Amino acid sequence: MDLPEGLDWVRGSPAGRTWLATLPTWLTECAERWSLRIGPPFRYAYASLALPASLPDGTAAVLKLQYPDEESRHEADALAHWNGDGAIRLLAHDPDRRALLLERCQPGTSLHDRPLDQALDAVIGLLPRLWRPAGAPFTPLAREAAGWIDRMPRAWERAGRPYERRLLDAALDLLTGLAASQGEQVLVNQDLHAGNVLAADALADRGPWLAIDPKPLTGEREFSVVPMVRGPELGHSPAAVRHRLDRLSTELGLDRQRVRDWTIGHTLAWSVADDIVFPQQVEVVRWLLDER
Repeated sequence: MDLPEGLDWVRGSPAGRTWLATLPTWLTECAERWSLRIGPPFRYAYASLALPASLPDGTAAVLKLQYPDEESRHEADALAHWNGDGAIRLLAHDPDRRALLLERCQPGTSLHDRPLDQALDAVIGLLPRLWRPAGAPFTPLAREAAGWIDRMPRAWERAGRPYERRLLDAALDLLTGLAASQGEQVLVNQDLHAGNVLAADALADRGPWLAIDPKPLTGEREFSVVPMVRGPELGHSPAAVRHRLDRLSTELGLDRQRVRDWTIGHTLAWSVADDIVFPQQVEVVRWLLDER
């Protein structure tokens, strides 16, 4: 199977190799189950295999086979909860194969292609539509934060202490306080970066921008803008990060200090994965901790 280069990392673990070995069978079975015509995979892929598909009536769709990680386990539940309001619509779901059949955004260009402030305008218009009250089966942010607090020191040691101890100590302290003092709990997406918001001109009654690929939790609203604040897609510099932090906090009515602190904690938690260090994430943490 011709896999996108972004999925090469899965070959590095037994679980990843097992998943890769099952993909051809699952792809065939899903295509048969839903009577799909399948095209070659989309090249932008890092945590799932996504392919353009056509339904028997000609409707354009996407078949997505998820890598079986915990963060995306409830993606289908989140999409069903939103039911197309602010997010792509779930058409069908096969939980055993972690397969989702989704409507296709057209033209499907991402916020990457917009200037910074136009992209922020889109996010400011989109996020309030996604802030819906939610409970089970979604993991509470407080529980997820407890896992980050537990794992971060070990990940830091295994990766060879790739950044200053002061960053780790600050992130652990901030996460501990934030998790216990949250506001109203709504459905939030810990991966709502610019690449996961697509133009949906053909779905203009629900667009013009829709979210895809949620990694859902229930938590306070301040947490939901973290991926946009740190994301390099809209500029990677101290000024760009601060500009996103200021605009998103102010115009969405969020507590800027809590947004900043969640960004520090979550970004450092995601800065090491399987002993791979992401230096851009660490840079964002330094910039925010040292801002004047």
